[in-house]
Amino acid sequence: MKIVGVAACTAGIAHTYIAREKPMKGAQARGHEIHVETQGTIGIENKLTQEQIQSADLVILAVDIKIGGEERFKNKKIVRVPTATVIKAPVQFMEKVEKELSVSK
Repeated sequence: MKIVGVAACTAGIAHTYIAREKPMKGAQARGHEIHVETQGTIGIENKLTQEQIQSADLVILAVDIKIGGEERFKNKKIVRVPTATVIKAPVQFMEKVEKELSVSK
């Protein structure tokens, strides 16, 4: 499965980057391709390309705040969760998403 996502916490510092790293590791451990941008105090980093978004099967928004550019994901399957969800149990989170979407590893 191809996944894109955005990570953003209220402070836009540590949790934003951890919320990017953890689901990436969880998705890769489950055999998925994933790209995640961050939106924090220093702006947008690892900005998703239009090509990445178009080819994605799923969008994960691990956000605690309103993000910019959400309209880019129109007509995509979106899973929206707090950053804490993907930080605490990234592999289990991916397994749950797979089960809900009926996607196997």
